[in-house]
Amino acid sequence: MSDMITTLAFYMRFPFVRYALIVGVLIALCSSLLGVTLVLKRFSYIGDGLSHVAFGAMAVAAVLNLTNDTLLVMPVTVVAAILLLRTGQNTKIHGDAAIAMLSVGSLAVGYLLLNLFSTSTNINGCGTLFGSTSILTLTTAEVWLCVAASVVVIFIYVFFYNKIFAVTFDENFATATGMKAERYNLLIAVVTAVIIVLAMNLVGSLLISALVIFPALSAMQVIKNFKGVVICSAVISVLCALFGILASILFSTPVGSTIVAADIVVFVVMAVIGKCVAGR
Repeated sequence: MSDMITTLAFYMRFPFVRYALIVGVLIALCSSLLGVTLVLKRFSYIGDGLSHVAFGAMAVAAVLNLTNDTLLVMPVTVVAAILLLRTGQNTKIHGDAAIAMLSVGSLAVGYLLLNLFSTSTNINGCGTLFGSTSILTLTTAEVWLCVAASVVVIFIYVFFYNKIFAVTFDENFATATGMKAERYNLLIAVVTAVIIVLAMNLVGSLLISALVIFPALSAMQVIKNFKGVVICSAVISVLCALFGILASILFSTPVGSTIVAADIVVFVVMAVIGKCVAGR
């Protein structure tokens, strides 16, 4: 145990480790906030669809040799979120079908581009899909970008908390009271897209949904009110992110997979606690 503490103390001396922890915590916090709303609206798989869009956009950016792929990936993912919301309201193409089309199509096109232009790209397909060590090679500019985006997301969530709460539980009633529910659904979709892009380096495009879903579901096992679930979900997500990043440094495991494994363990524990409490 003392050896592990000594090793962690040694690694914490390096700025790249501190950067990874800061970014990981902020991404986990933002993901957990939106995760509760997405799970309750039964739209949690939007994260999976948008993450695959981000993967496809990242492949295009690599083919074009863009030095900063975020300049392409972020707007493309935001536009996809808007189109997904609009398409999901189409009676011919329901929300789940639209997500499936977008998810599979973007993933296929992205992977095809990586293979066709493999000699001219420097993107790691496996690392992008499942997370990579790029979280440990963040520049100061990338850290500040993540901090700024996370602050904006948290501010939006806190400022519009009552509106988000209303459209989460009863969108029809919210509309009947004069609220522009469609605008707030659009806001949720855009903010989700921003979080997805930020989380790409942390857990990879195939594991982002876990970062959104597991903390919310874990909190719902023992807590029954919305605000309590949001707070508990945020705490669980941040702790799992911290544990996952530190464990990956100590044991040389994949960052994203380690974080998701921690989320799974917490979910099982919370489910058991919830069963025990309900059985009394």
